[in-house]
Amino acid sequence: MGVVVLYQYPMTENRTGPQTIEFLTKRIVALGAVQSGQYLVDCDTWSSIPQLGHPRTVHILHNSEQPASVFAVLESGNKVVPLIADGLFDLLMIKLNTIYQNRKQKMECKGPRFELGDFLVKLGSVTMTQNFKGVLVEVEYRPCVVASGCLELIREFVHGFLGNVASNQVPQYLQNRVNDIYQPMDTIHQYLDHFGQYRKATTVI
Repeated sequence: MGVVVLYQYPMTENRTGPQTIEFLTKRIVALGAVQSGQYLVDCDTWSSIPQLGHPRTVHILHNSEQPASVFAVLESGNKVVPLIADGLFDLLMIKLNTIYQNRKQKMECKGPRFELGDFLVKLGSVTMTQNFKGVLVEVEYRPCVVASGCLELIREFVHGFLGNVASNQVPQYLQNRVNDIYQPMDTIHQYLDHFGQYRKATTVI
């Protein structure tokens, strides 16, 4: 696994979610990319019952790129504790349903994945409880494992593919980890950040 940067693609009024994915697919294929299957990242969120006192939230995520792993992120106040476990962790959360309750706000990001030289590009439609929320574009530069060594290269590639709509900002989560070895959990944190933004937008509406 290389370094991954996740981008939120802005939606326009005259284009639906599937039309946006089709538009981006045509652009990446025109550059010479070859489709290599589909991908899926999903997230279930559990909240502690009020009787436990200080509220705690557990996010359970799965990434089809790491099918044998379950990713968990515990949020308690200002503390964030990440955990990588196996598939039995899903069963554990069900067993803990007297302590943690599922919010029933399942988030999913799924769509086609493409290979283009050293890059892996994924175009994902984001849904919350099956309602479309937006489009995320995941770009991975596979030969590099330290973000500071390839962020400029990724940014240049993305601007050639997405144009000026791509943010120049380093994702907030990566800002403090640009010199660390990139890990699968870093991708999970980026997805969790974007899923949180979509949830907040829904709450505002």
